[in-house]
Amino acid sequence: MEMIHKIGRRKTAVARVYMEAASKAKPAGVTINGKEYKSYFNTAALHYKIEQPLKLTESLDKFHLRINVDGGGITGQAEAVRMAISRALCQENEENRTALKPDGLLTRDPRMVERKKFGQKKARKKFQFSKR
Repeated sequence: MEMIHKIGRRKTAVARVYMEAASKAKPAGVTINGKEYKSYFNTAALHYKIEQPLKLTESLDKFHLRINVDGGGITGQAEAVRMAISRALCQENEENRTALKPDGLLTRDPRMVERKKFGQKKARKKFQFSKR
């Protein structure tokens, strides 16, 4: 199996996944920005988000995943990584799509932060109005 490269995005976070089959030289596991994923993401909820596509496709110990993630906060980064892993698993085997699609792991979440407008305090909040 050759190396598979996929990108996942969420809000302003971008995750790039490089996936290849596990071997003795490259053991199965997930490294994010040079760290083991459990030390990069420190909560159990974020660990679950990273492991979710691998558990659904029963491929937790089959692949060596090297991930570069950039931008956003930790939750957005974790969800971007989850999407990138899901896309890579679908490219590796098209049958994985039927396991991942019902849980919404292949759907891009388009919600972004609304920009601040001029003459206002925030995106929607206005300065106090004075009639007189």
